[in-house]
Amino acid sequence: MQNKKTLGQNFLKSGNIINKIVETADISDNDFILEIGPGKGVLTEKLLDKAGKVIVVEKDIRLISYLEEKFENYIKKDKLKVIYGDILDFEAKDIFLKEDYKIVANIPYYITGKIVKKFLSEKKQPTMMVLMVQKEVAKRITQLPESILSISVKIYGDPKYVKTVKAENFSPKPKVDSAILLINNISKNFFKEEKEGEKHKKIAEKDFFYLVKAGFSHKRKTLINNLITDYDEKKELNKEILNKSFQELNFSPKIRAENLSKNDWKSLFIKIN
Repeated sequence: MQNKKTLGQNFLKSGNIINKIVETADISDNDFILEIGPGKGVLTEKLLDKAGKVIVVEKDIRLISYLEEKFENYIKKDKLKVIYGDILDFEAKDIFLKEDYKIVANIPYYITGKIVKKFLSEKKQPTMMVLMVQKEVAKRITQLPESILSISVKIYGDPKYVKTVKAENFSPKPKVDSAILLINNISKNFFKEEKEGEKHKKIAEKDFFYLVKAGFSHKRKTLINNLITDYDEKKELNKEILNKSFQELNFSPKIRAENLSKNDWKSLFIKIN
């Protein structure tokens, strides 16, 4: 069966790498696993050996009957469910009603950002994500300086660069190397109500991300200049107010967005809202 380039299919063929993915996910027989884009089921097979139940979502209609035939016995035992469709069209609550779940997948690289953003911000988040992604994306998420992508991940969980995976481990061979990325301890605790003096401030996800996006809007500009031009719609902020806020937070007036940690962003949000 030929891969579909339009679906970004690069099938993983290394048994050692598959074992490393499963090992990283720390799967027990009580775990519910969501696999995105199972392909020919090489990773699925290993997941079924460990997990209580596996649900796979596959967009390539040609692979549905293949998977259903290959794993017929697991499907009959209700240990595997094969769903046809685009994962971006599903909500986690439609797949997992009550159960906690983990995502373990070799995902199509062209929708990596959308998948990560979607499930980290879901009402029903996974407890963990173990993903095969492009090496450069994994480095950008886990290494400094910060980026809008890394901050968007770190406010929900703890990302870790697990292992580089050479292009030779896939069929067909992609143009770039890949990496196993772990995002653990996923929650929305970052957005819990914060106390500032006598006041309690609720941090809304939408408003917080609006601030972060404004901060990163022009890479070569200082954070203050970005906030004045791209964040302050009501024109209530000015350089004097921001300089005072930065001074109280011990931020340099020349600091750039890439130099702020997730907790720095939280402190800034609370200070100017």
